[in-house]
Amino acid sequence: MTADRRVLVTGGSSGLGAALVAAFLERGDRVLIADRQEPLQASAADYLRLDVTSEDDWAAALAWTTEHWGGLDVLVNNAGIASGGRIDVSSMEEWQRVIDINLLGVVRGCRTFVPGFKAQGSGHIVNTASLAGLVHPPGMSSYTAVKAGVVALSETLSYELDADGVLVTAVCPGFFHTNLASSIDSRDAAVGQIAARLIEKSPYTAEQIAAEVMKGIDEKAMVVVPDEAARMAVWAKTHERALYDQEQRSFAARIRAMSEGSEGRA
Repeated sequence: MTADRRVLVTGGSSGLGAALVAAFLERGDRVLIADRQEPLQASAADYLRLDVTSEDDWAAALAWTTEHWGGLDVLVNNAGIASGGRIDVSSMEEWQRVIDINLLGVVRGCRTFVPGFKAQGSGHIVNTASLAGLVHPPGMSSYTAVKAGVVALSETLSYELDADGVLVTAVCPGFFHTNLASSIDSRDAAVGQIAARLIEKSPYTAEQIAAEVMKGIDEKAMVVVPDEAARMAVWAKTHERALYDQEQRSFAARIRAMSEGSEGRA
């Protein structure tokens, strides 16, 4: 088990990011929390303000790790927002925001630190995607599109950087208890309500997901699906496609009914 790694975690102040920070620290690693918000609780990790949409902030993160650590070993691109909505309800502004943060934020992180990883002949990129990157339910087109993009990017880079000694892992959890629901800013209220309920009802905690992610990192896995419910969904899509399609269409009907009911009450 490798320890004393130099680790940067975007979105590390709360949710899964904070749980991953704690897990790395427990291993004896040095950790930099790179987030727009300072950590909610005191931590042994260092903190640097970073907006993943800002090229200047990424340049500052590179400068910080170079000055204080002489480089980086693990980049965790975890920062992200929730989004959702039917294609004719969501605005283009919503699409542009989630693409800029959830996909291009990851791209910026990789572009910032890959040259250093290649120069030192080692490194590990961990990109937080989602189960939504592997299965694609209705009402979430912007979110599924960008998370599928993160999975695709991660697999591509895994092959591209293999000869340089750089590992890449995509993390694809299902719903778990987190503050992600608070970031939903969608014109499609029905989808937002359903997503919030699924997060609230999930039996999984961020700490449980982080523990499974750490196992995946240890195993050098290309894709980590850390919870049983998510693994079952992937299995159903692959092996029980007719049933899977039926469930997704039923989900779409539920969204439609909720929306029409809200409009009727209005």
